[in-house]
Amino acid sequence: MDKKAENPHIGHREKLRNRFMQENGFESFEDHQILELLLFYANARSDTNPIAHALLDEFGSLKGVLEARPDMLARVHGVGERAATLISMVVPLTRVWNRCAMEVPDKISNSREAEKYCLSLLAGHRTEHFYVISLNAKCAVVGKRMISEGSLSEVSAYPRKVMETALNYNAHSVLFCHNHPGGTCAPSPEDIASTLQLQRLLNGVGILVLDHIIVANESTYSMIQHGDIDYRTKTRN
Repeated sequence: MDKKAENPHIGHREKLRNRFMQENGFESFEDHQILELLLFYANARSDTNPIAHALLDEFGSLKGVLEARPDMLARVHGVGERAATLISMVVPLTRVWNRCAMEVPDKISNSREAEKYCLSLLAGHRTEHFYVISLNAKCAVVGKRMISEGSLSEVSAYPRKVMETALNYNAHSVLFCHNHPGGTCAPSPEDIASTLQLQRLLNGVGILVLDHIIVANESTYSMIQHGDIDYRTKTRN
């Protein structure tokens, strides 16, 4: 028996796959078609169109689907564990790609490169994360460490862990970054106060704080650019 006659969805799948290969991207795809194509690889036989629409209805948008937790995805009828795992891999893979695609992946020479690096670390996280990025005297990244993970609205920067991280990497300078998944990238008064506290602590052992970048979706906020901190000074009142 002809495979297409046995499974009427095969022809549709081939058309979507061929279209993606010819266009080398999703520019002309609708959101549900992107999900359909992705779901093909976790669901070998069933029609994935209703599942794609059910996911969009449940989470409100393609962004919402891609950022949803696997356990929440699996609750949607027809998804299952394999499909939920596959979908939840997309955003983390994007972060990996962003790091690999940086023009100078191991060096941060200016504010724009700092923003790109921080976006690559924080894009898509559903809770707040705080990172310390350590650099040598030539602005090459010698290490990065997630210091803490918080709720949707707050994250703690532990001074001792920050200090230990910078000293362990023998850092000449550090870059801080954290994300605001539930709002704008503007800092809170607590964000600025804690950054100044960490700056005074690290300046005391000769380590400069180059900037503190806040990420919200695809937007960034630089405390240096906005005058909240000044890396050129050893202390700040």
